[in-house]
Amino acid sequence: MDIEYRKLTAADVDTFITMRIAQLREEGATEDIDLRPALEDYYRRHMADGTFLSWLAVKGERIVGTSGISVVEKPPYFGCPNGRIALLSSMYTAEDCRRMGIARELLSRVTEEARALGCAAVHITASDMGVLLYKSFGFEHNGNFMQYRL
Repeated sequence: MDIEYRKLTAADVDTFITMRIAQLREEGATEDIDLRPALEDYYRRHMADGTFLSWLAVKGERIVGTSGISVVEKPPYFGCPNGRIALLSSMYTAEDCRRMGIARELLSRVTEEARALGCAAVHITASDMGVLLYKSFGFEHNGNFMQYRL
């Protein structure tokens, strides 16, 4: 199987959004709104300012894998003196292309992007499916993450 890897472009956003929604559904998300407009706004704005980037896996003309990082800046702390971290998202591989190393390759590429952008860490809220990949890649659980819904 010939898989090519390339960065997300503006021309790919519609397909990227379709795959993001498929990922959320597969993870059990409840759909009570049309998320497409908000996703399109987010990706287009943050691609333009360089704070969101993605690597894609492409087989022929078909996108079969996605990844993404959002670069955010927090107040510096000892483990991250510049405050720049990457939030990993949109890790998804089409069902018929899983178990072929695509997700690992995408993860490698986006973590290298994060390093090149000066991020001190990559954070993710992992789905049950992704935990084994992330642990084998070197991610560690951080028991401090909590969320308060507004």
